[in-house]
Amino acid sequence: MLDARDLPDGQLLSADVCIVGAGAAGISMALEFAGSGLEVLLLESGGAGHEKPTQALYEGGVADERQHSPLHRYRERRLGGSTTIWGGRCVPFDDIDFQARTWMPHSGWPFGRGELLPYYVRANQLCEAGTFAYGAAESLGSGARPMIGGFQSTLFSADGIERFSCPTDFGRRYADQLRAARNICVLLHANVTALRLDPAGTRVDGATVRTLTGKSLGVRAGHFVLATGGLETVRLLLASRDVHRNGIGNQYDVVGRYYMCHMAGTIGTLTFARPETVWHGYDVSVEGIYCRRRLALTAAAQQQLQAGNFIARLHHPRITDPGHRTGLLSLLYLAKAFIPYEYAKRLHDGQGGGLLQVLAHVGNVLRDPFGTAAFLLHWLRYRTLPRRKFPSIIIKSRADRYSLDFHAEQWPNPASRVTLGSGHDALGMPKLHVDWRYTAGDVVTVQRAVAALAAELRRCGVGQLDYDPATVESEMTRYGAYGGHHIGTTRMGGDPRSSVVDSDCRVHGVDNLFIASSSVFPTSSQANPTLTIIALALRLAAHLKKLDARERSAQFVAPPPTQARERVVRTRDLVHS
Repeated sequence: MLDARDLPDGQLLSADVCIVGAGAAGISMALEFAGSGLEVLLLESGGAGHEKPTQALYEGGVADERQHSPLHRYRERRLGGSTTIWGGRCVPFDDIDFQARTWMPHSGWPFGRGELLPYYVRANQLCEAGTFAYGAAESLGSGARPMIGGFQSTLFSADGIERFSCPTDFGRRYADQLRAARNICVLLHANVTALRLDPAGTRVDGATVRTLTGKSLGVRAGHFVLATGGLETVRLLLASRDVHRNGIGNQYDVVGRYYMCHMAGTIGTLTFARPETVWHGYDVSVEGIYCRRRLALTAAAQQQLQAGNFIARLHHPRITDPGHRTGLLSLLYLAKAFIPYEYAKRLHDGQGGGLLQVLAHVGNVLRDPFGTAAFLLHWLRYRTLPRRKFPSIIIKSRADRYSLDFHAEQWPNPASRVTLGSGHDALGMPKLHVDWRYTAGDVVTVQRAVAALAAELRRCGVGQLDYDPATVESEMTRYGAYGGHHIGTTRMGGDPRSSVVDSDCRVHGVDNLFIASSSVFPTSSQANPTLTIIALALRLAAHLKKLDARERSAQFVAPPPTQARERVVRTRDLVHS
């Protein structure tokens, strides 16, 4: 594990595989190559920790600041990438997510879920999320308590679970394994600012690497993999214009389009006929993994409602409403000025309150001192101190009231896009501009799913969901694009006119350039993307191993370097020296 700032200016490095970006995808791929005989160079822009000058390279512009967070939020430019700040939620995509749905334009993957299943198993292991089992019965045992007693529905499943990582920081967790692999070189503070194509534009000849200290290096490799996330991948492709003036892979203006996140929010007030039969907390699997139930719209119901994928969890009541009578919730409201931006935005709904509201919250705190103290002790014991942390705040309202926390698929939309904007960063790269948009299909998904759930709860006689249907769109867009889920900007498909990579994640028309990122997802599902990102990265690693074996058997020889041979350094020589 070396530092690019320590290498000679102008140094030219050579490897069999160059992976750009040491986050979840890049580190997972590199680990798969360990001991393979292939020389792997893993380039990371940052160092081992958070560095303000490096993080500032993420800054850019957004079309509507109310609908999309600043581009340097929710992402980390360092070893481990955004796994250094993630919540650890692991969920695979569903069968229907890979299918072309007649009611959803631009849907459909070039392969089915079965293609990823073997890699999901390994991805679960790397995330330290236990076995690949996402049903409550198989994970928790037949005696596990139901989520809502008496709830039986053909539209919603209550048997699915989410599994939680430690959460595992991939940089910290796997640094020693990367160092121990003699065929892998990790180069920190190495910012790739351009990919250079051969004159025909069909192969990457090399990459330009720069440091914030002013050094410039070159990299040559048989295969290049971009594992830089759903936004930075777009920037690098569009900014590399030495042969294709519109950028690499962008002959049909597809790079950066179809930008999706997720539609998420909280809505309504839930009350239950028998509150004692309701369980909205975390379970622990037989191998000690935190798991949580959710209500999932079935594939048949999605087709019936002509909706996208949708899940919901039971959530504490709105913090801003003191009617929950819960001391801790009121304490969170009163302490909102001290809560980080990413969490305060969702905790407090963007709403303020007058003096009477503040006094009502103070009263809740004073009336519930023991509940608040018990929670703080639990948080210290199960969240602050252990390595495997209690995943999130779970609070039972003293008034036995809940809200509905939902997470919905965003429909692919070519008008939602990421482009190069105005201004340049400290390395001279053009900054990004994000114009994230949602569609009528996104609104329909949430409207119909919430209405169907309310009707099912009434039909089963187990509870009541009270909400104003006229507020659904405002509730689902209250926080705008959901956090760090940057999906679809270099989507996968068979037609270069509507996709950027093929089914092997290879950029159309460029023989040795691949992408490992949620940017290749054609659709977003309801699931957090990390587990599927890793599964796709592992699949790509397996493909590159087979491809290398075929090329070696055909006596493939990489093109000679354009600079003097004596200046080329193989990664194995860097490692051994």
